Amino acid sequence: MPRLFVRLASVGVVLTAGIFVCLAAGESGRDSAVRWRQHDIHRPKPAVLEPSDDPAKPPHGAVVLFDGTTLRGWKSATGGPAAWKVKDGVLETVPGAGPIETRAEFGDIQLHVEWAAPSPPRGRSQDRGNSGIFLMGQFEIQVLDSYQAETYADGQAGSIYGQYPPLFNAARPPGTWQTYDIAFRKPRFDSAGKLTEPARITVFHNGILVQNNEAPFGPTSWLRWQPYQDRGGRGPIRLQDHDHPVHFRNIWVLELPDRPRPTAADVAPIHRVSLSPAQLDRYVGAYRMGDIPAAPTAKIARSSDHLEITLPFRPGALELVPTSDTEFAMPYTDGHFTFKRNTEGKVTGVIFRVADGERELKRADP
Repeated sequence: MPRLFVRLASVGVVLTAGIFVCLAAGESGRDSAVRWRQHDIHRPKPAVLEPSDDPAKPPHGAVVLFDGTTLRGWKSATGGPAAWKVKDGVLETVPGAGPIETRAEFGDIQLHVEWAAPSPPRGRSQDRGNSGIFLMGQFEIQVLDSYQAETYADGQAGSIYGQYPPLFNAARPPGTWQTYDIAFRKPRFDSAGKLTEPARITVFHNGILVQNNEAPFGPTSWLRWQPYQDRGGRGPIRLQDHDHPVHFRNIWVLELPDRPRPTAADVAPIHRVSLSPAQLDRYVGAYRMGDIPAAPTAKIARSSDHLEITLPFRPGALELVPTSDTEFAMPYTDGHFTFKRNTEGKVTGVIFRVADGERELKRADP
C-alpha cells in the first residue's frame, strides 16, 4: 500500500472496508454448454509433473524466481536493475528503492513465497512490516506484521488489499518465516476487450486457507477501486517497497495450463439407430455385477425408444442409446454396453465399458 497512508495513520486516520475473494480452476463461470463426456478416453491427459522430494523445495518444472543467490530474473519497476539486497540466501527490501518485479510475465499460476516481517516489531497498523505481492502487477496480496497487531480488516496479512480480508488471521510472530501459497486465475476478456470473467485468487497463509476462490472487483488500489482493463493476459509478479525491511526467500511459480476444450467431433451426438419395442424388450431384466450369488444386480428397463439402467450404487436411471442391434451408448459418458447372446439368441449378459475399463454383467433372470 502507498506510503502516504503511514502519514495518515500517524495522525489517527483509519480507513475501513471489507469482504473477501480468491481462485479455483473449476469449470464454474465458463461455458458449460460444451463439455467433455464423462471419462472420455480421448480427452487429453495432463502433463506429468514430478513433485519435489522435499516439500520445502519447488516441484520439478517450476520456475524459480529467487533461489537465494541472485536477482537476475528481477528488475526495477522502471526497467533498471533490481536494487534490493541479497544476503545469506535472503532477499531484503531496501527502503526507498521502490518495488521490484519479475522480468518474465505470467498469467494463470501457482505461486509460493516465504516472507518474514522485521523483528523486533516497530510501528502500528499499516506501518508495521508492510509489503505486498502483486499478481500480474495488478492484484495485491498484502504482506504485513499482523501478529497481535491491530489494523483494518482488508489490510491485514493475507488480504486481497482493500477488497477482501483473510478468512483467518494466520500470522506468525515477526522475525518468523511465513508462507503464502497462491493460486491465481487471470481475468478473461473478449476480442473487444470486454471482461468476460474476473480474476480468481486462492491463498493459503501458513497452510491455512484465507482466500477461497475469490473474485477481485478489479485491480487493487488505495482509496478507490479500479476497473478491469485488458492488458494482454500476462504480467509480472511485483514485490512492494513500503519503507520496511521485509525479508523474502524461496520464491517459485508454476504456470498453469488451460484445460483442453472438446472439439466439435468430441461432442458430436451419438449416432443412434431405431429398434422396435420387441428388440429392446429382449434386453430388459436384472444383471448380476459379480460371480457370487449375493452380488448386487443392475436392472435394465425399456423407456420409449431406448433402454435405461439402474445401478445399485447410484440414484436414478441412466439412459442407454441404441447404436446397433446389440450395442448401446451412454449420452453423457464414454460408456458402452455390448449385449451377449448364445447360439439360440438368448441374452446371457452384457459387457459394460467405461473409458479404458470394462466388466461383465451376467443375466440374473431367465
